[in-house]
Amino acid sequence: ISHTWFLNIIQDEFRTGKIDLDSTMKLLETLKLPFNFTHVKHVFKKTVDKRKTHMINIEDFRAIYRAIVHRAEFQELFRAYSPNNKFLADTELIQFLRKEQYETETCEMMALEIILKHEPIEEVRKRRQMSFEGFIRYMNSEDCSIFKSEHRSVYQDMNYPLCDYFISSSHNTYLISDQLIGPSDLWGYISALLKGCRCLEIDCWDGSDNEPVVYHGHTFTSKILFSSVIQVIDKYAFVASDYPVVLSLENHCSSQQQEVMAEKLETILGDKLLTSTIGDTEITQLPSPEALKFKILVKNKKVGTIEEGMLRRDLDSHGETGEVSDLENISDEDEIDDKASLLPKNGSTKRKSEQNPPTPPRKKAKVTFIKIALALSDLVIYTKSQKFVSFEHSLANQKCYENNSIGESKARKFVKHSAKDFVSHTSRFITRIYPKGTRTTSSNYNPQEFWNVGCQMVALNFQTPGVQMELQNGKFLDNGGCGYILKPEFLRDQNSTFTPQNVGRYSKPMSLSIRLISGHQLPPSNLSKTNKADPLVHIEIYGVPGDQVKKKSSVVKSNALSPRWDETFSFTVQVPELALIRFCVEDEISLVANEFLGQYTLPLLSLSKG
Repeated sequence: ISHTWFLNIIQDEFRTGKIDLDSTMKLLETLKLPFNFTHVKHVFKKTVDKRKTHMINIEDFRAIYRAIVHRAEFQELFRAYSPNNKFLADTELIQFLRKEQYETETCEMMALEIILKHEPIEEVRKRRQMSFEGFIRYMNSEDCSIFKSEHRSVYQDMNYPLCDYFISSSHNTYLISDQLIGPSDLWGYISALLKGCRCLEIDCWDGSDNEPVVYHGHTFTSKILFSSVIQVIDKYAFVASDYPVVLSLENHCSSQQQEVMAEKLETILGDKLLTSTIGDTEITQLPSPEALKFKILVKNKKVGTIEEGMLRRDLDSHGETGEVSDLENISDEDEIDDKASLLPKNGSTKRKSEQNPPTPPRKKAKVTFIKIALALSDLVIYTKSQKFVSFEHSLANQKCYENNSIGESKARKFVKHSAKDFVSHTSRFITRIYPKGTRTTSSNYNPQEFWNVGCQMVALNFQTPGVQMELQNGKFLDNGGCGYILKPEFLRDQNSTFTPQNVGRYSKPMSLSIRLISGHQLPPSNLSKTNKADPLVHIEIYGVPGDQVKKKSSVVKSNALSPRWDETFSFTVQVPELALIRFCVEDEISLVANEFLGQYTLPLLSLSKG
């Protein structure tokens, strides 16, 4: 039957006798399976190697199809459940689902759905059976993805206060390259929002014609209009997720242009902009992502209380400003954040950068007063930026709607020396971490160390690929990719004694066994001329320090089409709720160098058995 079905689909193409490589590729695509052109070309060339003509006949085509599609590991599995090696009856498929896929649900319905969805041969489908062709299509489908299907949509409770969630956050979102001379571009905002990012950064400066601009101040990065940024955010804010977007304003504008900013935010965003509290003006806890669906929040410094601002909303505060004191410890290396003058201004003293030889810091407190237009200040509701002084100071003075930004270097010291206080702080207040200013190439830090202590907004340079962004993307695949992930209970509980270094009673050890079977149609190595990569796989766990581990497979020599490993790896994970697992495939070029071919990262608890 399979043979007849196959011939029926392809024979028309061979009416004239033979076909070339392009037609082969087109014909393979009609068979609805993933084919990689480089691999098809390679197998095709091997087939026509000794011939005068670069054409193949119908039998050659069938051989090419089988060489790529009929993988030995699928055949072994199929034969184990199919008594006649031709078909799986629905009862045999049910047995496969229970035993191999660990399905506990009613498998009868599931088996029928799988047959209807994946079996390409109509008469086999009608008999409620599955051919090997159908089995291959099922094994290659999303239904067999390693990522749990129920985690592909929002499944977590979204009614906790905002500070109880990890929030996908971007740093200097307007930059699409480096931090000093590269372009600023609206694409930075579009691509971050389409990836489900929920906290965007906007650096605002006075522009000409009373039009505020966005760029990395005191550098040669190009400028874009603030109004254009807000228009793009208005258009793309809720394409990937319904949950609230926070605009983190790094505000360097005069009070006059701050008023222009307020006016643009209100006119462009309209009802999406949150301009008043939900329900009570008296705020005892932050609202939930659910309560703030489809809302855009402004994060900025604020004059006075929310109540005062709400009363002012009905009056015309045009032209009015207030002052906010900004206490700075000038000698603290972390105040040289990414916003420090990276290029000296005329007549200004250059701030110490971390590259200078360290001199013992002398703590000098300097109080500056920043003028804030009331029109802008009053748009800040649940996300008021508050200078971080110390954990003790926050505990005594900070309100639940006030949040801090802490540079990575200072934050790393806190993780090392005061992790318990840090966890206690993030259980109460939204905390944003940002890259240090010396990362001028837009490199990233490892976000895991700050998620481990409950930091909600761990801001990364989304434009820079690498392990750090792979961890970010992997973590936020969870919960439907909505950009909000409920923190584990021990990071939400204000009396928690959890620390990443000493997990104590919060450990829920989990045994994990991973069988690495095979690879298929791996991306060709740039450095291998023959498409004969020597692939190996790294399996890595990221989480609390005690769970961090890396293991690697053996190397399969010269096979990128269908390398086989059949190796088993075992792990014990103490805090699975914080763990991510990363699979990375490399080509061994020499004993000292490997080339990256591809990776996939996902939360450990989103792994699907089977």
